Amino acid sequence: MKKNKLFIACDSTSVKKITKIIKDSKNDKLIIGYKFGLEFLNSKNGRRYVSKLKNIITFGDYKFSDIPNTCSSAIRAIKDLNFNYLTIHISSGLETLKAAKKVSGNSKLIGVTILTSIDDKSLKEIGFNRSIKNIIYRQAKLAKKANLDGIVCSAKEIKYVKKIFKKEIITPGIRYDKKTHDQKRVLSPKQAFQNGSDWLVMGRSITKGNIKKNIQTLLNHLK
Repeated sequence: MKKNKLFIACDSTSVKKITKIIKDSKNDKLIIGYKFGLEFLNSKNGRRYVSKLKNIITFGDYKFSDIPNTCSSAIRAIKDLNFNYLTIHISSGLETLKAAKKVSGNSKLIGVTILTSIDDKSLKEIGFNRSIKNIIYRQAKLAKKANLDGIVCSAKEIKYVKKIFKKEIITPGIRYDKKTHDQKRVLSPKQAFQNGSDWLVMGRSITKGNIKKNIQTLLNHLK
């Protein structure tokens, strides 16, 4: 039977806490990877800790967004960490995406679309006149053109992203209930997989409280 895939967001500056997350979340019913964001990667001991990890799936969620030379140079600078997955904002533009992909090596380069904390109202405040759906449709085309290895998007957008982009889809903004915290575009774990997600990204729902029980809660929701 095919196992569902989950990236656990390791959002902390505490090496002790991250170690506990990895230890307590291991099980044989899910394929689990660990997503390290800017909080941990920029902490005093974060880089050293990640450099020593072995035999787990690692996701460096840097969300690179800059000119081509800066992004490609930054990716070269973290090559020693051997991340399985790395993120870059598709809004950086096609030339940056191509430059980054050229140097990403064995790390899968994943394009980030519109953050799940943003809705159409937020987009208008920034200055965009198009809808989220329209922008993400265009971003999926760019990701395909740049030969990226995957896309990060809300589970609500998977169906029309997949019309263009046929590789891995990673979906944050996963919630069981109406407690959305800072997320705007959310779906349940089961809905996300039904829509075609390859990987869920979950943080506080897994890491807050009893991690083993939280993993079991997720498994129960997926039945």
